[in-house]
Amino acid sequence: MSITQKLVRVAFFMLLITALVVSVTTRGVAADDYVLPASAAEITPLKAGDRAPSFTVRTVDNEKYRFDPNHLERPTILISFRGGWCPYCNMHLSELKDVIPDLKAAGFDVLFLSGDRPELLFKTLKRETQEDIAGLDYEILSDADIKAAIALGTAFRASEKTIARRHEKGQDIEGSSMEQFGALAVPAVFIVDRSGEITFSYANPDYEIRLSAEELKKAASTSH
Repeated sequence: MSITQKLVRVAFFMLLITALVVSVTTRGVAADDYVLPASAAEITPLKAGDRAPSFTVRTVDNEKYRFDPNHLERPTILISFRGGWCPYCNMHLSELKDVIPDLKAAGFDVLFLSGDRPELLFKTLKRETQEDIAGLDYEILSDADIKAAIALGTAFRASEKTIARRHEKGQDIEGSSMEQFGALAVPAVFIVDRSGEITFSYANPDYEIRLSAEELKKAASTSH
């Protein structure tokens, strides 16, 4: 890549950051007043009792998907993960295969939010993970513009080292929240009842630690 190309890329990146700051509104705070936390340890995720935010993400077909807590037909479980490139995210998705059918049978909608761009939502997952979730109708949505994570309070600034490592490994993160905005979401789980209130919240800054399938099932059973 030439110096000119690098400069153009940096300028484009800065414009995207500006657009994000100008366009996103979260928890009633104007976006121009919002600054991404410098690390995962500094996030302030929404808690049980908070009102769930509305946000728009993208489907695997790059169609808009609007989550509106004011018009929910069923209680909804929001599960965010970093992306298909993350081995811990793959393990978590595979583990949840054992509980997702039960949650749907109990009347829940289950939505997964990923930082990958739409066309990579399934493609970047490990083959074993794809096989594990095949036939389970996993609804994986793209939050590549990081707006949903900001609204949920789980977004933070990704380190340059983390981004560089993805490139070094040849992982496709083009168009992801990391590549576009230098941002990631802490893996989290939110259960939202039909009225739009969050009844359960889990977010651990340590991305290696996830809510287990049994813990999720228990939380759902007491939040219905």
